[in-house]
Amino acid sequence: MITAKLGDITKMPAQAIVNSANPSLLAGGGVCGAIHQAAGPQLELACRAIDSIKPGKAVITNAFELPAVYVIHAVGPRYMDGNRGEAAVLAQTYRSICQLVEEHGITSISIPSIDNDFAAGEARIRCRPTNMERPGRVDVEPHTRTPQVPKRRLD
Repeated sequence: MITAKLGDITKMPAQAIVNSANPSLLAGGGVCGAIHQAAGPQLELACRAIDSIKPGKAVITNAFELPAVYVIHAVGPRYMDGNRGEAAVLAQTYRSICQLVEEHGITSISIPSIDNDFAAGEARIRCRPTNMERPGRVDVEPHTRTPQVPKRRLD
């Protein structure tokens, strides 16, 4: 079953939390920064040991001080103009996440929207995962409606 919830991903109990990471895997802004801050300094040390990864890939670490066992760090595409394979890279990112979930026997996961590349409050990549109920397959198809994202400040 897939359930959508609005809230602080760093406080949602799950076996794994997905981090919408940058290629360096180090703390950034937004969700990535919040996850690193809540997990404590051990997460950054674990990420430094992995080095960087390319868009479309995902890696897994311990969750340290988060209410989870694992953090899956997933790097989505950098939006250019929508004509440079961004949707295919985003689909591969979700497949990489699903592969790690399967490999580690993860049964519950909290996952944010991966790299929607927000600019002026508008999502530049408008995609949604589909066919998540079929093991081993995640498709991404164009989504025509721009999601309304509440503006909040992280303290």
